[in-house]
Amino acid sequence: MFIAITPYQVLTKEDLNHYIEISEHIDLLLLRTPMNHQKLFATIDYLITHDFPKNKIMLHTHTSLVATFDLKYVHFKENDAKAFLFKKQHPDISVSMSTHNIETVTKAQKNNLDFVFFGHVFESSSKQGAKPRSLEEVKNVLSVDIPIFAIGGIDEHTIQKLPKGFQGVCAISFFRNAGNSAIKSLRKEWESYV
Repeated sequence: MFIAITPYQVLTKEDLNHYIEISEHIDLLLLRTPMNHQKLFATIDYLITHDFPKNKIMLHTHTSLVATFDLKYVHFKENDAKAFLFKKQHPDISVSMSTHNIETVTKAQKNNLDFVFFGHVFESSSKQGAKPRSLEEVKNVLSVDIPIFAIGGIDEHTIQKLPKGFQGVCAISFFRNAGNSAIKSLRKEWESYV
């Protein structure tokens, strides 16, 4: 599974049109943005009315808009207790969380979350100067019984170096900058990986 994550900024129509253009080649789009409720509502409405598949939209924390648009995916920051409560109250919604260590991954698993993002796995432009997770950390995390998605520095070159066991990949920069042909190439590399 490929999850595109928007940069943490107010999204423009140009941004949205790019994600609409690549929608066939991604599995989910995580809208992670500082936009207020009204602007995010308009953003989701724009995507849906311009043929972005509603079943591929994932929101970051905005649970009221998950209900408004009858969406099936919501994501939370690491250790956000609202994720655990929301999953308990809405077992039909897929709830995920960002994680950076085995303790948080285990906590997500024990609270019945559907999957986690784990990273950063490689050097990443969004985590400049921060050291990636060690191979030992990655292998330990992959032993937890929950689907785990790699994040951090994922592209067509680094995907070949991923330790086995991830269920998918997430990326901000790659999907923001890649066209359909680059994503198809990444998909071929991913199919070799799995």
